[in-house]
Amino acid sequence: MAAAVEHEWKKGSAELLILSLLEDQPRHGYEIGRLIDMRSRGTLHFHVASLYPLLYRLEKRAWIEGRWVEKANQRRRRYYRLTTEGRRVLAAKRQKWQEFAGAVGRIAGVEHA
Repeated sequence: MAAAVEHEWKKGSAELLILSLLEDQPRHGYEIGRLIDMRSRGTLHFHVASLYPLLYRLEKRAWIEGRWVEKANQRRRRYYRLTTEGRRVLAAKRQKWQEFAGAVGRIAGVEHA
């Protein structure tokens, strides 16, 4: 049961997490996954099988834009950056998340001052 709940929470927050990580600089998929794992202290993991389809979906919605970059002695990587529309969506998703987290915190008694 706990795994199913975690899956739903991750699914609902995945777009917010990815858009947030792209806010300051372009990143490639592996780096996005690694940062989510690192910044969540291992609580959240995105496997390639779920991360890349999500990146493609965000790109199709024009929230992010990807471009291939080749560097010497490295494999070709697709770097994603936030678009103007993506910045607008990110602001709206952050607002919704704050409202949701605040409501849950008030109900569960874990609201921080």
